[in-house]
Amino acid sequence: MLSHIFLRDFAIIESLDLELEPGMTALTGETGAGKSILIDAIGLVLGDRADSGVVRHGAEKTEITLTIDISDTPTALNWLQDNDLDEDDQCILRRVITNSGKSRAWINGTPANLSMLRQLGEQLVDIHGQHEHQSLMKKEMQRQLLDEYGDNSNLLATLNKRFHEWKELQDKLDQLQNQSSDHQAQIDLLSFQTQELEALSLVEGEYPQLDEEHSRLSNAGELIEAASTGVQQLYAQKQSVYSVLSGLITQMSQLTEVDSAFKEPVAMLTEAQIQVEEVSDILRHYQDSLELDPQRLQFVESRIAQLHQMAKKHMISPEDLADKYKTLCEKLGSLSGDDYDIDALNEQLKQAKESYLNQAEKLHKSRQKSAKQLGSGVSGAMQQLGMDGGVFEIQCAFDKNSKFTSHGMDDVEFQVSANPGQPLKSLVKVASGGELSRISLAIQMIAAQKVTLPALIFDEVDTGIGGGTAEVVGQQLRMLGHNRQVLCVTHLPQVASQAHQHYKVTKIKGKTSTSTGMLTLRNEERVEEIARMMGGIEITESTRALAREMLQSPD
Repeated sequence: MLSHIFLRDFAIIESLDLELEPGMTALTGETGAGKSILIDAIGLVLGDRADSGVVRHGAEKTEITLTIDISDTPTALNWLQDNDLDEDDQCILRRVITNSGKSRAWINGTPANLSMLRQLGEQLVDIHGQHEHQSLMKKEMQRQLLDEYGDNSNLLATLNKRFHEWKELQDKLDQLQNQSSDHQAQIDLLSFQTQELEALSLVEGEYPQLDEEHSRLSNAGELIEAASTGVQQLYAQKQSVYSVLSGLITQMSQLTEVDSAFKEPVAMLTEAQIQVEEVSDILRHYQDSLELDPQRLQFVESRIAQLHQMAKKHMISPEDLADKYKTLCEKLGSLSGDDYDIDALNEQLKQAKESYLNQAEKLHKSRQKSAKQLGSGVSGAMQQLGMDGGVFEIQCAFDKNSKFTSHGMDDVEFQVSANPGQPLKSLVKVASGGELSRISLAIQMIAAQKVTLPALIFDEVDTGIGGGTAEVVGQQLRMLGHNRQVLCVTHLPQVASQAHQHYKVTKIKGKTSTSTGMLTLRNEERVEEIARMMGGIEITESTRALAREMLQSPD
């Protein structure tokens, strides 16, 4: 609810610091005193457009600060959190307008634009009676009110899900169709590349093995000669290393009987002799395994050249060709899958479209049912509010061929006939501000239990009515004030007497200027104001007595 408002140099108000209370608050005053100025200020701080005319004459700028308690308004709390503007349960909106027409705004101390003020304001306050403030003038708000009244949140959530499923497929299909030639060209290129690599019959780790084999084959003569020389010198010839070691071992073995110190050298020489023999065997086997094979060498060189050529083409090393082949195969597989199959996508899109339409029809039927109930209820309330013969209906036009949206395919429109015999026409085209205010009040009366904006403002809702009808309007406003905050600008005592709080707007005339002030009325002050509103040149005791009686009647 609105808890505090501060105005400085606004219109003809020099300064106003006002605490606002829950329940119904009446704003009254003499004609021309500026009863609607406070409502105008609230509208501006909630995002209405302004010009320099709102700045008090002689001042440089006007300042409006509105404090709102949002502890019981989760949608507003969520909006503030989503926009990183949350502070606590108190939300402070501030707007400054200069005499040059420039405007700045803040939400909880953070600079904000008018669009942000309006988005937040639509969740907090509804101002009735002036077309530019009336949320019910917007078809979107009419649809939302109907859905809230009909408790369609689950149907809407499911429909929203179906819409995004359809939209995702539609966007993907559009993208594929727009790039179909590029997509096919990419598939053709990948197919050619994979076929080229497949023809090479690549084997993991092949290139290092070929490189080693090439080195061996190209140096086979030198390697055979080196192995043969090693075998001869180590073992085969007369004066080989093996023969020399054998002589030394025989000689020193005989000397061990003379001196045991020779045992260790003999053992080491024996071990060396064994090592020499093993090396000779290895070299012999290596020599036998090698052969001069020009044909094999030519094949290996050709194979290496192939791999180098293909690696250069893909700008990678020959060792990475096998991995490249796997990567290209995977990419080709993904591009050829269902996600890139236009026929498959068309079938999925068809199913998604049918699923969306089925859900949209379910929502349409629920809306039709709610529209009938709400329309009947509002029509009845209009009779109580002095609009005898008035009719209110809600049209829910459903067109399967219309554009898909996340909120369905219904064209929801509030229609009204304010007087008997008049045709129904759009609520937007209702000319009379008083009629619009009372119709809005009638809608609020019926939808009040399900649609709960924390603050409602009614500007001159009693225009053109009086007597018993005015009393009904006052009673209904007071009833609305039991579970939310209601501010009401009125000129009728029957309405003002129903309020929980009462402010009187007064015009203060000085020698050189005129300003507006606001008084909180209590007890006898309120009696005097109600008596003044009842009319007459002179306020008599009987008028005051009637005023007291009216003030005592509310619950």
